[in-house]
Amino acid sequence: MMHKNPDPQKSTDSPQQSQSLQQTRGSRQRFNAYRNKVQQKQLPKGSIHSTGDSRAAKDRVRSSWQLVLRFFGLLRPYRRPVFFALLTVTVSTVLGLLPPAGTKFVIDFALDGKPLPTWFSRLFPSLTTPTRILAAAVMVVVIVSLLKIVIHIQGRWYATKISKQIQLAVRRRVFDHAVRLPLHRVHELRSGGVASVLREDGGSVGELVFGMLYNPWRAVIQLLGSLAVLAWVDWTLLLGALVLLPTVFITHRAWINSIRPQFRAIRKQRESIDAGAAETFAGMRIVRAFSRQKREAVRFSEENNLMARQELYAWWWMRVVEMVWETLIPIASAGLLFYGGSRVISGHMSLGDLMMFLVYLLMLLEPLAALASSATQFQNSLSGLDRILDLLEEPREMESTPDSIRADRSSIHGDMTIEDVTFLYPGTQTAALHEMRLSVKAGQTVALVGPSGAGKTTLCNLVARFYDPTQGRVTLDGRDLRDYDVESFRALLGVVEQDVFLFDGTIAQNIAYSCKQATSSEIRGAAEVANALEFIDRLPDGMNSLIGERGVRLSGGQRQRLAIARAVLADPRVLILDEATSNLDTESEQLIQQSLGRLMKGRTSFVIAHRLSTIAGADLIVVIENGRILQTGTHHELMELGGKYRMMVEQQVKMTLGSVKPMPSRSGSLHHG
Repeated sequence: MMHKNPDPQKSTDSPQQSQSLQQTRGSRQRFNAYRNKVQQKQLPKGSIHSTGDSRAAKDRVRSSWQLVLRFFGLLRPYRRPVFFALLTVTVSTVLGLLPPAGTKFVIDFALDGKPLPTWFSRLFPSLTTPTRILAAAVMVVVIVSLLKIVIHIQGRWYATKISKQIQLAVRRRVFDHAVRLPLHRVHELRSGGVASVLREDGGSVGELVFGMLYNPWRAVIQLLGSLAVLAWVDWTLLLGALVLLPTVFITHRAWINSIRPQFRAIRKQRESIDAGAAETFAGMRIVRAFSRQKREAVRFSEENNLMARQELYAWWWMRVVEMVWETLIPIASAGLLFYGGSRVISGHMSLGDLMMFLVYLLMLLEPLAALASSATQFQNSLSGLDRILDLLEEPREMESTPDSIRADRSSIHGDMTIEDVTFLYPGTQTAALHEMRLSVKAGQTVALVGPSGAGKTTLCNLVARFYDPTQGRVTLDGRDLRDYDVESFRALLGVVEQDVFLFDGTIAQNIAYSCKQATSSEIRGAAEVANALEFIDRLPDGMNSLIGERGVRLSGGQRQRLAIARAVLADPRVLILDEATSNLDTESEQLIQQSLGRLMKGRTSFVIAHRLSTIAGADLIVVIENGRILQTGTHHELMELGGKYRMMVEQQVKMTLGSVKPMPSRSGSLHHG
């Protein structure tokens, strides 16, 4: 495995250990602690992802307005569709304001028998009887309502389409950014956690199209239209209705600071649950080997119980706003009904005016209630956008600059040097490598040997530029690797790790992962070099055989050979083999060694191995211990020199042959087999 990050600091307050300690408590105790934090306003104000540290309250930098402006920036490519969607919702909402006016028309002129206004009678002289007036009013209401529905559906379709396009764009942007984060940060995020961020947080950003634009705009148009009609009917009644307007602002401001941190905490918990579930299924063999299915199920239930308690607690905070409005609306309606009824009795208003006023009053209160209650969902979506922006603002690994050089395969020879390199993994204070110096000529095979944890894999990490040296530099053809565009440089690499990773798909797709333009014959050729055709051709579907997630349907040796075939197809300039033959039987290893010899010919190769058969044929053997180079030379040179390498070889021979017992010969004497 290419990444080994020792942590010499054994502090007891790391995020991972704190999380482990938390899981030993039941969900009820953890929820009680969470609720206390909510009540004391101690929830983190900044977004948090997996094991990363959350920002403190004082470090919160994004207000609601800043998040709104950032969202408008995301909307910039969709300005025309957004304008059309808002235009259609404006027209449909205005049309929706017309049918209630028919209430006054029907009550006053059709049912009560009052004469139509003179100007109206001149325009429609045929409306001479109450029946005709009633039929005309009903017909107009139906036509206007149908027209409103058609326009509304069209606008809502555009808004939904924009919402999905933004979700796709945000998820693609987050994925593209996440795969380019520094390697240690990717490991902190965990694969299941990233999937949760992409699905949940990315989806909530698209929902802002409705939560922040479409629905509020519709409510505002309906609010203004209703106010205009109410002012025309009776301005004194309008004043009573306007008293409710400040309540929207008050209820919104009263809860906003408590709602969004809760939504962030819920999203964090959901991310942790998804990551844990993905990890459990990825390690199912270990789970079953130690009979931990029940414990994993209990842990999953406890985490979900905690999230359910958090969601129910947030639900009560959200319902407070709704309860306020569900109380105010009937009280306000009753008060205005009493006042309006008294004005009808006194002759200042007609019954039709009162009924029309009450209908428009409900149309006024509906958007007010919608604006107040939607504030909680709005904050939920903003919390998702906040977390997305946190991730997008994390620095990428080794970003290219205008001066970066694209590595041209045809002009790269493969000379590599390690010049006074010292390296510390991020977050540690102990160097993994100390002042290393090594010169490798193009086409040479370098075997890196030493005890586990000596720094062999770390050195290969620097050669592959998974990390940059803390001090010193690594060069390719005399140029610092930091001068190259990192992605173009890695296109020159071929990597085969001990812990082989294969994707869920066919054998052909996995081999061709290193070269998507490869033909079928090239894929078969690479498989033949890796001695993989021997088992591929025995499978019912051959190259089209599905291998399952991480290649679970194949043996360890078969997976290893597919990884080697993948590296063969890449045609690398620099090859890194990390125990590439460790999972092979003796017969397959001999064939692979011959194939790898052809593969490594003319290529700069770094081989991490413990087997003498792999090491002995190397052009240069580098002995590493405690992050320092102890010896360099060929096998014969180091054996003659003595020291660490010779001791390791002798130990390996002794371990291999020392346990062989003498076998009796046919004559009865003993000999060693």
